Amino acid sequence: MRQDDAWQDAPGYTAGPTPLPGYGRGAATRPLTPRASDDDLLLGRYRVMSANDTGGFGTVLTCWDTRLQRRVAIKRMPLLALGPDGVARAVPSTMDEALAEARTSSMLAHPNIVTMFDFEVDRTSAYLVMEYVDGLTLSEFLARVEGGTLTGDECAYLVQSVGKALQFAHDNGVLHLDIKPSNIIINRAGTIKLCDFGMASLASATGYGGARGGTVGYMPPEQIEGDMVDERSDVFSLAVVVWQALTGASPFAARSAEESLKKIERGPKPKLSKIDPDLSGMCEEAIMGALEPNPAMRLPSVDAFVNEVTFDMGDPEEGAASIRSLVSQDVDLEGEEDDWSPSDLPLSYRYPWLPAAIDRTVAAAATFACVFPMTPYVLAATGLAERAGLASGLAGNALLALAAAAVAALVPAAGSAVVIAAIACALALGSEPSAASFMIPVVLVATWLVWWLKSGVRERLSTPAVLLAPAVGSPLGAPACCAYVFGPVHAAWATLTSFVIATIYMCSSSASFDPQQTAALLAASLSHVQTWITLGGCVLAALAGSLVTRLADTTTSSVFGQLACCAIALMFRALALGVENGRIWLSPSWEQIALALLLCVILCITTAIRGPQHAEREVEDSYESA
Repeated sequence: MRQDDAWQDAPGYTAGPTPLPGYGRGAATRPLTPRASDDDLLLGRYRVMSANDTGGFGTVLTCWDTRLQRRVAIKRMPLLALGPDGVARAVPSTMDEALAEARTSSMLAHPNIVTMFDFEVDRTSAYLVMEYVDGLTLSEFLARVEGGTLTGDECAYLVQSVGKALQFAHDNGVLHLDIKPSNIIINRAGTIKLCDFGMASLASATGYGGARGGTVGYMPPEQIEGDMVDERSDVFSLAVVVWQALTGASPFAARSAEESLKKIERGPKPKLSKIDPDLSGMCEEAIMGALEPNPAMRLPSVDAFVNEVTFDMGDPEEGAASIRSLVSQDVDLEGEEDDWSPSDLPLSYRYPWLPAAIDRTVAAAATFACVFPMTPYVLAATGLAERAGLASGLAGNALLALAAAAVAALVPAAGSAVVIAAIACALALGSEPSAASFMIPVVLVATWLVWWLKSGVRERLSTPAVLLAPAVGSPLGAPACCAYVFGPVHAAWATLTSFVIATIYMCSSSASFDPQQTAALLAASLSHVQTWITLGGCVLAALAGSLVTRLADTTTSSVFGQLACCAIALMFRALALGVENGRIWLSPSWEQIALALLLCVILCITTAIRGPQHAEREVEDSYESA
């Protein structure tokens, strides 16, 4: 069986621009996770699924089209070039020419050409939205087969398929200029497709990719030297690919364009007929003729090259069957299934509106739960009921709490601000002015404001993260949610803020929002060692949970992070109870255990359904590195 499990580049392969995701499962990709905001959709509709490492002249992303519910591949290319002063500037004239060619290539519709769905440009970047092809690049395929070569039949099928694609492009006035194994894709059905049309000129216009944007080892002399290029330039590159497919190495692979040019001028060594006597005759003559340094000496068209090469090379139909079988074997070895369903994706990819709707609902619920119990005190302190003509009693209280919840639903990050304002108003205005009625609101507002300006305003889930503890009346409500939402440092900070808010809120509620009694309860609470043990445990639980979650940024790590957070919080709560009862170790109450376990289960289920959400800046970072 001509199969090899090794993951490596084909012999003689010189790296160039990174292949599109999905064009080879061996491509190095890193998983990305959904962002919480609809505004983070690429071009307003594409949810990023995974990204190839930046290479060549762009960043390549596998995305989910939320409008048409399908996978696509998007190549994002910067349209700026560094000037002599080191400042990035656009190059209008060459850019316009390159973009015109890219638009032309988007109209190429052929079975052997990767379909381009859309083309978008903004002030700094160009976006090519393309067909997602699940399969292997030719370079990966060669690295997996025995000897890194194709049989005559298989190579005849390769030349015939790529030749059809190239001739169709040439007939429509489009050159490829970057033909190489990583731009040739073999899908699961064995169909060969050519990708990245028009990219070479676009790369040249923006200062990327070297001479005419090609790849060293596959470019003809005229492309290396920046001279005029035509269809014969693509014929040369295709002949190099054919040579590599037959022998296992590119004849002109080199570390620099100058070294490659010298090899081209000397000619490929040794001859094909010496490597394999079966390749002598018209096949060898056609390939050697296509590799002539002088374009005038080459065959004039791709069709002419394909006809002469395949005449006595082999049977393309037999080659198609062989390649189809090998690709199928590769899939079986990897244990992958042919069928893929959109249901395999997290809900946030398929329904981009759902995360935002859940975030708004949870923020509104947390705000309502905190505001409703203190509405009588807020209405009495501010006189709002009389001024607005609100009915007293339950109806008026519910109306005010619903108004606060509506604010949180519209602007989730503002929910905590509403709660803090309500607590401060009830304490400061509900009695005669005193030191307590001034100091407690100031400490509360200052603690919240420092956190909110730094991290609370950036996350939609910041409101439930800090309000869950006061809403349920237990400090154990904060760590799990904070670990889920924030990075380690911000999670610890948010938990501390939530603990302060919850302590002041619960003491104020017990004292009917009387500042003097609230101050006395706060002083008594802070004088107990168990209060500080509980605080330390909550902060440590949030820090550890967030850290474990982000070690791998996967669903599994998120679940383990929640389990670690729950275990640490309950352990420290038991320690606090032991200190309180004279070292008689008691377990937390069933209510506290149930709360911690319930939050852990809910957030684990949410992560499993929605996917982890902690790569807030990864997509943007990959863009900047491009």
